[in-house]
Order: sequence, then C-alpha cells, then structure tokens
Amino acid sequence: MSRKHPVIAVTGSSGAGTTTVKRAFENIFRREHIHAAVIEGDSLHSLDRMAFRAAAAEAAKSGNHSFSHFGPEANHFDKIEEMFRVYGETGMCKRRYYVHSDAEATEHNKHFNLTDLKPGVFTPWEDIEKESDLLFYEGLHGLAKNDQYDAAKYVDLGIGVVPVVNLEWIQKIHRDKAERGYSAEATVDTILRRMPDYIKYITPQFSRTHINFQRVATVDTSNPFIARDIPTPDESFVVIRFRDPKGMDFPYMLNMIPNSFMSRANTLVVPGGKMSHAMEVILAPIMHDMIENKNK
Repeated sequence: MSRKHPVIAVTGSSGAGTTTVKRAFENIFRREHIHAAVIEGDSLHSLDRMAFRAAAAEAAKSGNHSFSHFGPEANHFDKIEEMFRVYGETGMCKRRYYVHSDAEATEHNKHFNLTDLKPGVFTPWEDIEKESDLLFYEGLHGLAKNDQYDAAKYVDLGIGVVPVVNLEWIQKIHRDKAERGYSAEATVDTILRRMPDYIKYITPQFSRTHINFQRVATVDTSNPFIARDIPTPDESFVVIRFRDPKGMDFPYMLNMIPNSFMSRANTLVVPGGKMSHAMEVILAPIMHDMIENKNK
C-alpha cells in the first residue's frame, strides 16, 4: 500500500454492476480534479477471445468443464500484483486494453498506429500517463489472491460490488441477451461452468475489500432463470458494509441519503434508487483524504 501513489480497486463479477461504481468515481475525479490512471480488468486476462475458446475446448476434452475467465489459468494474477506494487512504489506502470468492439478497434488502431487490431484481442503494452494522482482498477480480480500472488496487499481502497446471487444471475442473463445476443440457456451454461472458480477466486475477494455494495431485490427473484426483467433500483435496497467503521461519519451519511438506516454497527442500508448518490456521499470524503495525505 502507498500513501504517495494510492491504488483503488473496484471488483465484481460480470454483470454485477461495477460500471455504476466506476461512474461514481469518475464524477468525484472530475469534481475534485483528480487525475486517475485507469486500468480495465479485461486487459489482464491471459488469453484473447480465440485463445480462450480453444483452451476451453481443450479443457473440456480432458474432462474439465469448469475452465473460465474467473480462474488463474485465464488471468495474469502475477501482472495484476506487479502492476499495483510497481505503481505504489513509482507512480508508473504499464497498461494495455482488451478490444471489445469495432469502434474500440478503430480507436486503438489509430492510437497505436496499427491496422490489425480487431474485437477480441489485446492492444500492445504501453506506459500509463505520467504524474497521475492514483491508479484506478475496475474488473474481476482487483483483490485477487492465491498461493503465489496477492494483489490485495497493494490496494489502498478496495470496493466490492456484489448483488445477491440470484439478482446477479438475472442481470447477467438479460445483459448477455441484450448486448451479446446470447440465449438464456447459453448464459446458464456459462454460469455453471464458472461456478467453481467463482466460489474459489471471486467470492473471497469480498472479504478483502474495505467497502462492499450489495444490491438486494425486494421482489421475488427465487427463479432467476425465468425472470422477465431485471428488478429496478426502486425495487431494491443496497446494503453497504464497511470493514472498519472507525472514522466513518454515519450521522452525515444518514442525513445526506434519504430513507437510509443502519442495520448493524458497520452496515448502512440505502434505497436502490439512491445507490449512485450514496456512493458519491461515501467515497468523496475518502478521496479527499487520500489526496490530502498524498500531498503531505
């Protein structure tokens, strides 16, 4: 961990809602004039799209039907740890991008002066911008840890985004259909294949975070595989758990977030529709203190 070059990691599985947290941070960065070097979690996969499909097919032939993007075989846990450690020590590190779409391919080809980047591949590595105020990671494995590597120990602020599991599955099924054209059956197969790695490598990260945001639906989600739509924010609450409540100004938060309440000494509950607002209320003072300490 580094006071001079802090690292923030937002972690959550596919479809969990990490993008909402990223937007809240972006709003804070803009208002506070904080220059963040952004790292996309997808860029730390170790296999591009075609290589992953080939590896998954090969694993299935040998009887392994649990090969997934959630496990260490498909990710650079070593590079995540190295990136966080080096940035904490020097304020610099290397970064690349995963190309998701044709629009991104066009953008990255122009940036890197290339012509052959296409969806499903990685860009070349490059140095991040100089004189950033902090490193901001958003993706699957921001607090990853196994027998060899421990990225979490270099994270100054870890944020977990983890809806209750049925709600997470509903969000993923609907997102994959809308954005990728996958059938519900195909997404369920993906969920099943990922489950062992989800339990072993994703879930434990939420015990290493400093703050968790967990959305809980107030409507029936008992069978997520037949749900016609995603519960709306107004049909849910967000349970916010602070690992260390010491120094947290809960009276201020309760005053600033309408209809919020404390369910435990370290747990704040807010209406789902106030999730983004609550994030900014909670995170802005933390960011302010982080930059103030950095400049001392």
